[in-house]
Amino acid sequence: MTERQTLQQTAAGRRLLPGSVIGVLGGGQLGRMMALDGVKMGYSFVTLDPTPNSPLGQISEQITAGYDDVEAARKLAEQADVITYEFENVDAGVAKLLEEQSYVPQGSKLLYTTQHRLREKAAIEAAGVPVAPYREINSLEDLQSAAAELGLPCVLKTATGGYDGKGQAVLRSEEQLQPAYETLAAGGAELVLEKFVKFACEISVIAARTPSGSVKSFPPAENVHVNNILHLSIVPARVPSDIQLRARQLAERVAEGLNAVGLLAVEMFVTEEGELYVNELAPRPHNSGHYTMEASATSQFEQHVRAICDLPLGDTTLLSPVVMVNVLGQHLEAAVQRFGEHDELAESLGVVPKLHLYGKSEAKANRKMGHINLLCGDVRDALEWVEKTNIWRQD
Repeated sequence: MTERQTLQQTAAGRRLLPGSVIGVLGGGQLGRMMALDGVKMGYSFVTLDPTPNSPLGQISEQITAGYDDVEAARKLAEQADVITYEFENVDAGVAKLLEEQSYVPQGSKLLYTTQHRLREKAAIEAAGVPVAPYREINSLEDLQSAAAELGLPCVLKTATGGYDGKGQAVLRSEEQLQPAYETLAAGGAELVLEKFVKFACEISVIAARTPSGSVKSFPPAENVHVNNILHLSIVPARVPSDIQLRARQLAERVAEGLNAVGLLAVEMFVTEEGELYVNELAPRPHNSGHYTMEASATSQFEQHVRAICDLPLGDTTLLSPVVMVNVLGQHLEAAVQRFGEHDELAESLGVVPKLHLYGKSEAKANRKMGHINLLCGDVRDALEWVEKTNIWRQD
């Protein structure tokens, strides 16, 4: 612990005031946007990332090394007053080492839990929050038995890794069981089978918790996926207010139950009957929380900085209806061109588009290159803008 940390330590936790240095495991766009807000608050940043000139490294100091590089992790610990991570596939062993040698308020336990779907589901259930029925799968016979019990369709997933639809398969017939098992179990991967929930929509809630135990959540976002990649987040979510309230309460309960520090994104299914099932967790800023950058009194990125530094959490009031739309590699040129022209469509609809680009070096198909927040009086107007611009027509 540095002298500065010692002076700033309080009974509630280590309150790290502006002027402190925040170390970030991962140099992607989430870390970049965190730093853009944190720098405005007076914090400095250093990142550990294997990619030279990473999105975060473009605006902060960068240690270029692998996430499993112990010496690089020690160097990060020496330079930072507090360490956080911007994506959950960071090496848990390195996170544990940093926890022993530095100050990592999120700890390695939550990272360890959320890196493994079976551990994650058990932790959610232990917090008293419902998840879709699931079974651990260790053999083809397990899969056949579990599929008969849960019913088809169902979803087979790897217990670790996987994002944007990778590492999973929707099983709709018995004939699909064996090939899906052989593909996903290759290399000895652990698997989990989930009952397919017939949902009316998907929502997510970003909750924040400080080391002192203060908890706040943001209004739920209604999420629309295309090809298993988040396309739109719509806020306010088009679900009844009582469901929105319940969703926030569930997210806060999970954050408290897991003793989370920083942000926790809680993804949920909403059924036709109004039931809520938690699908996945992410212990970091989340794509579906990008709407907060312009539409909330406090952004999710500022809130994460506040939480890990044990500052009072910011106001999460929604200031404007908003639709966040992702800009993938195939959308980038058209989106940038549009922002160089007078947008009569936006004016006629009363929509204010705000473009955010991530500084990635190469635009690849289905790679997240940025997003646009569409401030509006009614989310239907923002959705009409998305449709009529034809930027996303190739999807």
